[in-house]
Order: sequence, then structure tokens, then C-alpha cells
Amino acid sequence: MLKVSQRVKNVSLSPTYSILDKVRELKSQGKDIIDLGGGEPSFKTPKHITSFAITSLHDGNTHYTPSRGNPSLLKAVSNYLTNSKKIESFPDENLIITPSAKHALYITLMTILDPGDEIIIPTPSWVSYKAMAELANATPVLVPMHNSYNFELSRSLLEEKVTSKTKAILINNPNNPTGRILNKSELEMLRQFSIDHDIFVIMDEIYEKVIFDGNTHTSLASMPQMKERTITINGFSKAWAMTGWRLGYVCAHAPIINEMLKVQQHSVGCAGSFVQSGGLMALIGDQNCQIDMVLEYQKRRNFLYKNLSKIDGITCLMPDSALYIYADISGLNIGNGTQVANWFLENAGVAVTPGIAFCPQGDSYIRLSFSSSMEQLEVAANRINKSIERLQLEYLNKVEIV
Repeated sequence: MLKVSQRVKNVSLSPTYSILDKVRELKSQGKDIIDLGGGEPSFKTPKHITSFAITSLHDGNTHYTPSRGNPSLLKAVSNYLTNSKKIESFPDENLIITPSAKHALYITLMTILDPGDEIIIPTPSWVSYKAMAELANATPVLVPMHNSYNFELSRSLLEEKVTSKTKAILINNPNNPTGRILNKSELEMLRQFSIDHDIFVIMDEIYEKVIFDGNTHTSLASMPQMKERTITINGFSKAWAMTGWRLGYVCAHAPIINEMLKVQQHSVGCAGSFVQSGGLMALIGDQNCQIDMVLEYQKRRNFLYKNLSKIDGITCLMPDSALYIYADISGLNIGNGTQVANWFLENAGVAVTPGIAFCPQGDSYIRLSFSSSMEQLEVAANRINKSIERLQLEYLNKVEIV
């Protein structure tokens, strides 16, 4: 009998893609579904970016680029990191352009992890971290951060999990799903922790330009002694509404990048040539469109947070960044996050993500995205309110929810 690898069999399908597939299936059946489950911006990619990429395509820019990336884009990313994020980087030493930030993370883990290595992942965190570590034949070590402490990083909890096998710690900052930004004391703790235990820190910074209320983001790699041990992941999907373009990058110490290049060359080779042209224009072109998108996201966040906070039994923190509200629904007393998410989808026509997708302790949470249009959010909020009233009534009548 032909068999696939045990490595792949041990990994589950992505929860967020599963929800997206379900939404598409229901829509194909003619059902009216509002998707608050994913992080898909409602905006179109700004026109000056698409126009530049189209021109590049018509000009014949359809061939291989160097595996590291288009030299012009490498220079633009280097300038951005050096000038805006205070991460000293050189185009031909510290960077690789990748087909998505997800692939940047994948080649990172494939490069630094060996079978038996452990990688610490503070949770709640993005759904693919654990699976990617497992695909690299490493052991993901999940460390839950507590809501009672605003999901702040705790050194004492990290120390409980670090061992001689620990190779790295993987963090998304800003955080998906909570929307938290690491503060200076957390960053300093993380810096000292990585030095004391001589481990890599992988920082996923995909939401660092989607920040609200005048908050600021500091890159760990900009701090003393951290350039050599920090691997920074970023991309274009969220900041410029370019999810379908699949374009990202990784920044790291030159010897690490040189090893990553092997994985890049033997997997995808390079990112799409004209896609990289779009990324170049995103960085060097007019930034007002990006700023306007963030301001609109902030309005949507305020609306969704206000409406959720009015519902007895739901508690949530106001996110400082990213595109989500991570809501504790335990006070509703009508079931766990998975049950409630299924109920919303089947009976209210609203898709949300069960909190357990982001950590084993997240069963009493759901994640709601505010990346949809304000019109859709208004309809979704109304449906959620009515659905909860109905669900509470049925739960009291001991009608099983599925």
C-alpha cells in the first residue's frame, strides 16, 4: 500500500483555510455569508501599485529574478528596514525576497531547525506556526500567555519551557489574534532571554504597519546585540492589501541568509518577477493610501469593539494593531468557541474563527476580523446580536447546538 509521510499525516489542515472553504461552499449554494473569519482586506490593491506591475508585465518582466530577489526591491526593503525600523541591513547580504511572508517563515524554520530541536511558541499565536515547526521535524513547545495579564509575555513562563534542546522562540509582533504590540519591557526581557539561552528569535512583523491610536512598533532586531540572533519576517499582504500577490521577505544575519538561500533555490527558486515590481512600488510610491486604509481599519475596529462590548457575556481587549478582536465568550454560557462559531455560520450567516485555532486554551474565545467593509460589519453585528439571543433561548431549553 502506498503511503504518505508520517510527518505530513501528523499535521492538520489550516483552520482558517477550512473556514474560508466552508464560506465559499455556502456562498456557492446561494447563502448570504459575511466573512469575519479571515484577515482578507476589503480594499483593492492601490492602483499605482497594480499599474506599475502591469507595465512591468507588458515590458516583458516575466523571467527569473535572482533567488535573493530583484535588486531594486532588495534595495528598497533594505532602505525601509534601515531608515524606518532601525534594522541595519544590506541588500546583498541580509535579505531574501520570498513568495509570501509565510514562505519566508517556512525557509527560516527549514534552515535553523533539526529533528529533535524545540521551538518555543507563546500563545495565542497564528495558526500555522505549530504546523510549520512539525513539518520541519521539530517539536513546537506552546507557552500560553494569560488574558488576566493582558496576554503579556512572561519570562517565568518561558523559563519553565526552555531546555537544552530549545533552538528558537517564534513570536508575532503585533500579535494575531489579540492585536497586542510588545512593549519595551517585554522586548528587553525577550532580548535578554535569547542572549542568556543563546537561541534565535524569529519575529513575524506582518502587521507592523497596521497600528492604531498613535501606538508605535519597535523591531527586536534594532536592539543591542540582536541583529545577529533575530530573524525578521515581513511582507506586503496586510499593509497594502496585496494578499493574492504572495510577496514577503526575510531579514537575518548574513551567514543565516546564505543558508536560507539553499532552501529558496531548491523550493520556489524566486518570487514572481512582476509581483516584485508591485512590491517595489508599494515601498517607494505614495504612502497616503496605506495610511488611509489604517484609518479606516481603526474606525471598523472601534465599531466592532463597541458592539461586542455591549453584549452581556462577551469580554474583549481593545486591539492596538492588526485586523482582529479576540473575544472571550465564556460569559455567554451557551457553549464553547467552536460551537458558537458553527452556530454563527449556519444560523446567522457570519463566519468567525474559533479561538482554539490559536492555542489549546482558547476554547472559550472566538476571533472576529474587522477587515470587511463597514457595511458588512454593521449587518454582521446585527446578525450576531440576534443570533446570540436565539442561541441563549435554545440553550436554556436544552436544545443541543452543533
